[in-house]
Amino acid sequence: MRHGRLSARPVALTPRHAAPLVPGLHRLGAGRALFHVPPDPGPGPCPLAVVLHGAGGAAEQALEWLLPQAEELGVLLLAPQAVSATWDVIVGGYGADVSRIDAALEEVFSHTAVELDGVAVAGFSDGASYALSLGLANGDLFHAVLAFSPGFMAPMIRHGRPRLFVSHGVSDRVLPIDRCSRRLVPDLRESGYEVTYEEFRGGHQVPPETAAAAVRWWLAAR
Repeated sequence: MRHGRLSARPVALTPRHAAPLVPGLHRLGAGRALFHVPPDPGPGPCPLAVVLHGAGGAAEQALEWLLPQAEELGVLLLAPQAVSATWDVIVGGYGADVSRIDAALEEVFSHTAVELDGVAVAGFSDGASYALSLGLANGDLFHAVLAFSPGFMAPMIRHGRPRLFVSHGVSDRVLPIDRCSRRLVPDLRESGYEVTYEEFRGGHQVPPETAAAAVRWWLAAR
């Protein structure tokens, strides 16, 4: 866990072993993570996005960014709550949050038919920085990363080649674009990652149209 590696992996569940998907919001691990099932998830395995909140935020807020697209397109959402005010790598190193996310994923994968190549990680602000960090370290699990206004990335090791979607507001005063995404994106491309990058007029936020574009980008190529 200290390297940010996750061990949970989706498995090919038979209908007999997959629990029926009940639409709505479910609490996992004594409320440490929220799991949202869309109204019409369909009969087969579904794509899953792990959504990470920003500093001082909550799992409920993280769900809001992708909820309209998830409900329209049949995407499962898993939103963990950070152990501290923000994610572990930002306050001292990988550990408690990696364990919590891994446990939540294991619970989902054990009972839910998830697409084997349809798992993504997304986040906003500190959550976007953490999504990039975990995504690069776990590219053999996360085939796509959706990073909305990231500040940095800190993968200790790298596995796989996830596709990356990065967005940032040109008027962001919390994480200024010149110091953040405009430096991160060229570095990622030079390292050989496929990056789709969008700048928008606005500040530190996730515009609905940007969230919609990111989800459709992810689903179109999975």
